[in-house]
Amino acid sequence: MIRSRPFVRSLAGAAVVPLIALALAGCGSSNKASASSPPTASNGQPATVGITNTGLGKILVDGQGRTLYLFQKDSGTTSACTGSCTTFWPPLTATGTPTVGSGANSSLIATAMRSDGKTQVVYNGHPVYLYTGDHKAGDTTGQGLVAFGGGWFALSAAGDQISSSAPSSGSGNGY
Repeated sequence: MIRSRPFVRSLAGAAVVPLIALALAGCGSSNKASASSPPTASNGQPATVGITNTGLGKILVDGQGRTLYLFQKDSGTTSACTGSCTTFWPPLTATGTPTVGSGANSSLIATAMRSDGKTQVVYNGHPVYLYTGDHKAGDTTGQGLVAFGGGWFALSAAGDQISSSAPSSGSGNGY
């Protein structure tokens, strides 16, 4: 069967419309970092923690720009996330003195010994964690999840829990 050119053109046009809509939808996520550069210390070296701006506001991130979370079940600087919890919520650990990048407060950073013998970074009295559901810098898919007996929340530049609603991007699977 031979098709005429007008049919082919309308078929091609019909295929382009959903692709354009999909591309535009991908540009609208408000929970991505506006800057993708990792935080650096005043000496220009990579910082352990820093601040970046996301749809949640200015939040604490690690040296690769990944969101850092607090676990509401923690007691002071003692981590309650052990065992299988650390598979999904790895603690941010340090082998030396943690450093801060632009926007972070050096007087709020410390470390605490974990039950597994590792040294965990603490910010404003909260042990901090990454989330394996965040795949790149600026992702905040762990925000507001409840898993392993408590809530998980990003931290503000002041080291306080950010209570904004969960992000609209990502699966947000809290395990």
